[in-house]
Amino acid sequence: MNKKELLKLFEEMEKEDPVSDRHDRVLLIDGLNLFFRNFTTIKYVNEAGAHVGGLGGFIRSLNFLIKQVQPTSVYVVFDGVGSSTNRKNLLPEYKSGRNLTRITNWDMFESLEDENDSKVDQLVRLIHYLKCLPVKTVSIDKAEADDIIAYLSKKLPEKNNSQVFIVSNDRDFMQLVNKDVILFRPADKEFYDKNTVKQKFGILVENFILYKTLLGDNSDKVEGVKGLGEKGLKKKFPELAEKPMTFDELIDMCAEKHKENITYSRVVFDAEKLKRNYKIMDLSNPIISHNDELFLDEFIDEKIPKLNLRAFMNLYNEDGLGKTILRTEEVINDVYKVLNSFSK
Repeated sequence: MNKKELLKLFEEMEKEDPVSDRHDRVLLIDGLNLFFRNFTTIKYVNEAGAHVGGLGGFIRSLNFLIKQVQPTSVYVVFDGVGSSTNRKNLLPEYKSGRNLTRITNWDMFESLEDENDSKVDQLVRLIHYLKCLPVKTVSIDKAEADDIIAYLSKKLPEKNNSQVFIVSNDRDFMQLVNKDVILFRPADKEFYDKNTVKQKFGILVENFILYKTLLGDNSDKVEGVKGLGEKGLKKKFPELAEKPMTFDELIDMCAEKHKENITYSRVVFDAEKLKRNYKIMDLSNPIISHNDELFLDEFIDEKIPKLNLRAFMNLYNEDGLGKTILRTEEVINDVYKVLNSFSK
């Protein structure tokens, strides 16, 4: 979905129901995902010689997203402490080894320890900035941001008829896309609705979880079907582009075709492993507790915090973010003051 199509969608929404409620158009941001994208790509160093690219880049990206989406409320979601625990109970090797290598340019830091210290310092500072802005921030112990976003993206349309925009480069969120949920991937600079997913991946969005299950996810150490790649999947599983399927229907289909190609035999042979992987990656059933759901229900009803421009500028000047945002006070006031006008 390009910008022109997105603006057309906004116009149609406003004709049907003029925007006035803070729940009408909600922006859900995968906080760590957006932070790390900026941390790895922006080399900005302040006058004290400290790298502040993740911090300054995140704020600039947030400004851009709000201008693009024109939300009535913004949620920034972070992984909680021990966020991978529940999935590691299902798959011990889940996300193992992720922190063993650097994620940024070697010339920015003298050691891996320096880099990690910079990440932590900037993330902690980022929370201070977010508390000055009319945005909601949330994390839950032992819950991944993916699960929190998945729950909110389902609950907000059910409860408040919200149009939800998820911001993340994580392709797992494709499975949540529907008439009420659109995904924006900063790496692609593109909005994904159901049609976009079909065009890009050649499958129905309803089958994206099966697509992920068959291919696996190397970054999370979740194995797929041996020897199967994206091109082979489209060729061997054209049914995924034709009709929504359940996991059991997929297995039954492969059982019927097992003599045609070894891939189908492998799917049937690995059915139990694939079923476990399906459960690990299935965001339609977020791995959060009932108490967490109650907490998030109350969180949705909380009012939007007030913009504290003075406190924001104090932090901005202390951190020497300098030219990260030109005409800083004017821009911040212009971008964020409108969020406080949606008070219902």
